[in-house]
Amino acid sequence: MHHVLMDQWSQGSSALHARDPRAKILALLAFLIVLATTAPNAFAALAIDGAVLVAGILIAGLPPGSLLLRGMAVLPFSLTFGLISWLAGDRLRALGLVEKSYLSTVAVLLVIGATPLPQLLSGLEALGTPRLLVLVAQFLYRYLFVVSEQAQHLRVAAACRQGTACRKRLGFRAAAGMLAVLFARSYYRAEGIHRAMMARAFSGKFELLRRLQFRLADGLFTVAVAAFLILVRIQ
Repeated sequence: MHHVLMDQWSQGSSALHARDPRAKILALLAFLIVLATTAPNAFAALAIDGAVLVAGILIAGLPPGSLLLRGMAVLPFSLTFGLISWLAGDRLRALGLVEKSYLSTVAVLLVIGATPLPQLLSGLEALGTPRLLVLVAQFLYRYLFVVSEQAQHLRVAAACRQGTACRKRLGFRAAAGMLAVLFARSYYRAEGIHRAMMARAFSGKFELLRRLQFRLADGLFTVAVAAFLILVRIQ
């Protein structure tokens, strides 16, 4: 599953993984601002932005092909709006929508793939993101694993109880039934997890094993990335 793969990527030990999540968030914010203000026909600047992302992927030790391919998930939406702009006669705007949406998605995936999500969310909270929003994202992240585990159990059970011919004939009915069972089992499992957390005096905040520390290297990383992107933008 996609979220499991991203979680595996984030457990690396590269120089990019070692940076404080706040530094990576600020660098990502600078990248997105610079990208948003770049003209659609500034192909040299966009190519350099893309090269920066590829360099980041290689430094982080992430699989370039897999990450760049997952970035294409946004293309159906951006291509739709780009086609509308193209038919309206605004070809530069159409081109910019596709270019910038893809590069933005790859940049976000790079930061997520190089930062464990608990640390990333703690970094967002430290930068002023409302705690309630961070808490909702943390619960969503954790319950994705609960739902995926239940789904895997149901899939194995269905495969054991049905032959190939029967599965083809009753595919839709079986899938509908599995969805209903998955919802019910996930709901009761979530209730059990909630009671366990309350029994352990959950205070409304997930604590990290190690506190975030913004070091000099993190500050230099943020400043260097932002300065380089701004320099490319104003050329």
